[in-house]
Amino acid sequence: MTQESRPWLGANYWSRAGGPWMWTHYDERIVREELQTLREHGLDTTRSFLFWPDFMPRPDALAEDLYARFRSFLDLHSEIGMRTIPTFLVGHMSGENFSPAWRDGRSLYRDPWLLGRQAWYIRESTRRLHDHPAVAGWLLSNEMPIFGDPEGRGSAADREPVSAWAEIMTQAVRAGGGHQPVSTGDGAWGIEVTGRDNGYRVRDLAPMGDFVGPHVYRMEDDQSREFLTAAFIGQLLSFTGKPVVLEEFGVTSAYASAERAAHYYRQVLHSTLITGTRGWLAWNNTDYGDLWDQDPYRHHAFELYFGVTDSQGRPKSTLHELAAFSRVLDQVDTSTLAPDASGAALVVPSYLEHHYDMTPAEDGPVIFDALRQSWIAGWEADLPLTIEREVDSLPDGHALYLVPSVKHLLTTTWRRLHELAEGGATVYVSYCAGEGGWQRGPWWMDMDSIFGVEHQLRYGLTNVIEDDVIRANALTDFGTVEKGSTLEFRAAGTVNSRSYLPVRATEAEVVWEDAHGRPMLLRRRVGAGQLVLGTYPLEHMASRVPGANPEDTWRLYTALAAESGLGERAQVDDPRVHARTMSSGSDHYLWVVSQAEAALDVQVSLSGADTLGAEVTDERTPPVVTDHGLSLHLEPCDARVFRLHRRVQDD
Repeated sequence: MTQESRPWLGANYWSRAGGPWMWTHYDERIVREELQTLREHGLDTTRSFLFWPDFMPRPDALAEDLYARFRSFLDLHSEIGMRTIPTFLVGHMSGENFSPAWRDGRSLYRDPWLLGRQAWYIRESTRRLHDHPAVAGWLLSNEMPIFGDPEGRGSAADREPVSAWAEIMTQAVRAGGGHQPVSTGDGAWGIEVTGRDNGYRVRDLAPMGDFVGPHVYRMEDDQSREFLTAAFIGQLLSFTGKPVVLEEFGVTSAYASAERAAHYYRQVLHSTLITGTRGWLAWNNTDYGDLWDQDPYRHHAFELYFGVTDSQGRPKSTLHELAAFSRVLDQVDTSTLAPDASGAALVVPSYLEHHYDMTPAEDGPVIFDALRQSWIAGWEADLPLTIEREVDSLPDGHALYLVPSVKHLLTTTWRRLHELAEGGATVYVSYCAGEGGWQRGPWWMDMDSIFGVEHQLRYGLTNVIEDDVIRANALTDFGTVEKGSTLEFRAAGTVNSRSYLPVRATEAEVVWEDAHGRPMLLRRRVGAGQLVLGTYPLEHMASRVPGANPEDTWRLYTALAAESGLGERAQVDDPRVHARTMSSGSDHYLWVVSQAEAALDVQVSLSGADTLGAEVTDERTPPVVTDHGLSLHLEPCDARVFRLHRRVQDD
């Protein structure tokens, strides 16, 4: 979402003078100081919270004195040059649920009386606040799945009640005069993103609102997955057609040093920007060290230290990262900023977001993990991927389609993939038997005829991958992988998924074989294109290996890109560093983002049409421009942005 030409950049806000109880312990001096500190570091937006138990002490009464304080809070925003996004049903906060005493255990979604009370509260709150120029938007709730179901965090059975709740509450905002953008505040944890159905279907809720707001806090076992998951999730949400605002992200100083926290912010901010996110609200504005004996911090001590300022209001390393990012936003018009299309697509099986009858629900998260690993391999190969969802049908127009570690696709999709290959595309599909034991194996249509093979599977049995390190030996040149090359992959997975697909080539050409002489990568040329079959679940296995990235799947994807004719793009000679060209109107940019925790000197190749211009990020060691690109020094976990001059090519 934008304020003039800039997206929202800010922080979720509770004053250090009270935390969730800031409205009953309101200290205007401290609030002013906190907002001024944020503004001085380039932030323009806060996400604020009406603490429901305080603002609605009885089912038929509102605390008018607190609304007066909130209006004063809005006045401070206007005075300082900021805006805020009020959040109504709070509710859940930092590890604890706080309900009005009069709720008396009633269901937030299913109790008609409580639905009416929530709608009345939201309508009347909006009526009291909507006319203030400091209101940038509205959020119905804060992580409502946890508030509504603290243990299970929602289930498929909640889908219809949740959708009705969201529609009623959104209408309440409009009935109260709220004309600004509105969204649910649920965290965007629906099945379309996670593979797990919590009832908050993104496809149901996104049409009701004006933006979608993922909340991303991940505990990972791999640095790339930690840095890049927010960007991947943001792209997964692109199917909504609504702006994606990273509504919550951040780190607690209890878990990350100042330097590592800064690295995380830098990586998340830049990776999400170049993959389409258009708003960032850090969790959160301040530490709460002086509230150590107050719930929820008393029992969730790590929640004391998520701030971008400390308990005395002093900026932390993360606020300095936000300030540096703000300076980039000042120079780049993000309203039309988009990556230069690579021509490559990542196919999302419908089984991620739809539970077909007699299909294990646990397959969804497995699909998510393989897709994310494939997306990361594309990042390492400097191959921007467009996400295409099977449920929305696969369009023409891409030169390369990646279908990684797939157990099941619809029969219509297999026909479509063959059609795309005949039309000139390269279609890559890799095998996976699935992690579970129920109907283990490929739910594929016409495998033998589509890929030009005869599979050698045995009913009810797997073909176990014996080697801990799988070696792929190139039998012929394939894209950028030359004959005689060897690629290595670590084996992993369950007793079911750590298995390969045994095949005998009929019409296909064996491109790679494993150390045992078995086909590992095969190519069948059809029409103007080709179908490429991987018999090992490379992406799935990598997703199950701690600290896997970078691993050699990026080399496979680089080769597939070359086979598809996708050679003209910015590329770096180190998979830990990603290069991407972006355009905004007539302006062109180069992003270079390093995940390495050591300083690096890298070579960045550019297309023949690009020459380097001035640096957008705070300038450091200038690059050395060569005939084919530039030599660039990168600090640990660095992100650098340059303007490009694009020469007009003759027809």
